[in-house]
Amino acid sequence: MKKIFNIKFVTLGIVITLVAVSINACKNYLDVAPQGQITADQIASDPAQAANLVTGIYNIFYAGGFDPDVESFQYVIMTDIASDDADKGSTPTDYGDALQIDNLQTTPSNGTINNVWRGYYQGIARANQAIGVLQNAQFDAATKNRLLGEAQFLRAWFYFNMVRFFGGVPLLDHVPTAAEANDSKYQTRASVDDIYKLIISDLDFAVANLPLKGATDVGRATQGAAQALEAKVYLYRKDYQKAYDLSQAVIASGKYSLVKDYSLIWRENAVNGDGGINNAESIFEIQAGINQDCTSGPNLYTVSQGPRAGGKFGWSDLGFGFNNPSTSLINEYEANDVRKTGTIIFITPTGTRLFDGFRIPSQDSVQNSTYSYKAYHSRTQERNCSGNTDHLPKQLRILRYGEVLLIHAEAAFQLGKVGDATTDIGMLRTRAGLPAMPAAGINLASIWHEHRMEMAEEHDRFFDLVRQDAVQPGRAAAAFTAHGKTWSSTYALFPIPQQQIDLSGNRLTQNPGY
Repeated sequence: MKKIFNIKFVTLGIVITLVAVSINACKNYLDVAPQGQITADQIASDPAQAANLVTGIYNIFYAGGFDPDVESFQYVIMTDIASDDADKGSTPTDYGDALQIDNLQTTPSNGTINNVWRGYYQGIARANQAIGVLQNAQFDAATKNRLLGEAQFLRAWFYFNMVRFFGGVPLLDHVPTAAEANDSKYQTRASVDDIYKLIISDLDFAVANLPLKGATDVGRATQGAAQALEAKVYLYRKDYQKAYDLSQAVIASGKYSLVKDYSLIWRENAVNGDGGINNAESIFEIQAGINQDCTSGPNLYTVSQGPRAGGKFGWSDLGFGFNNPSTSLINEYEANDVRKTGTIIFITPTGTRLFDGFRIPSQDSVQNSTYSYKAYHSRTQERNCSGNTDHLPKQLRILRYGEVLLIHAEAAFQLGKVGDATTDIGMLRTRAGLPAMPAAGINLASIWHEHRMEMAEEHDRFFDLVRQDAVQPGRAAAAFTAHGKTWSSTYALFPIPQQQIDLSGNRLTQNPGY
């Protein structure tokens, strides 16, 4: 493990100690030889060390479990389980904080929302630290701007999720100085518009300065990743022309294509050249490392969603049993849609055989009836990690080409470019084994249906329902009614964690309704 340097500062009432880079043995660009502590000035003059500093931002994705979380178990709770795509799962009373969120009864004292808040601000702090050092870099401008582009892309991603979770949040665009440490502006909420201004500014810079896919180490942010994320941001802002233009740029780059077999998108190993990690569809993917003891995989991501023993038991199960695909989701699939079996593990009366041959017993020995196939990691056909199941090396597909086609389709439809939307949706439906044209034709409802089917269990449904409701009021209420729950506009944002309000000296204000 490598430590580069530590900086302490106070923000939101919390003293944060940043270990700028905590390097584990990881894939490609994360393979870095250990070394001693060095200074910010040394980093600013050495592009290799500057790259390591930026790597430290990526490493925040390994956080999670029951600790500060960015893209792991508690993030899944606030996205899939909070939505109509999934139920909490496990046993009925297991994990009260997740049960609150599943039941749309989240309170400000909920530990899950506080851990996600903490995880994202740790990521923002790492990004700000790297940006501050890189702004004073003395090496060539192209390298400097590429590394800044990566840091700003990651900061944009962190803030995009924070503004979608909580609305306006404290805006930190640099590491506060000692003199600024107790400045009230870092302990109060910026407006939603101001947060989006920073996100868009960061992504504009990233688009202008990041290389294309294939021109940088696997796993690092690229121009395509920045364009895809910015297209998504503009879709949320209802700026359909910019969403269309940016998604069109990704399509026109020729760097991405759909994996032929939908079920192979989330496998570690390709099959006959199709799918696997960092596949043709992957735009931005969290790298899980190459070390066999699995200290680099997102903590508890896979095992928290793995099939769980129950009833008669009698087998060595695969996890905690959370995030079960819902009846509402199952009912929306069309007949013969291959995405259904590529997304959901169904427990059958005679037992269920997974792709690697593992047999899950029949329902009398299993706690729940459905599980996420996209979160599954094979202990036999993929790395078994020497028994360390907490950090199974599942690579998370954060942005992929299928989603870009959905963004492009919706933006095109809103702009009256129905032909483009028809082409996009047709590509996704054809891969899914369905007629290219939806029975209802191309309209918002059919595009949103494809979005749900294509992206199910990929931790975006809650956000997308809120976004759709802003376009077509009543959309979220109807979806949750079909899910057996009652929606209120209050739930479009989560409460600000009470612990953060307390640490701010009550400068942070609560979201309405909580």
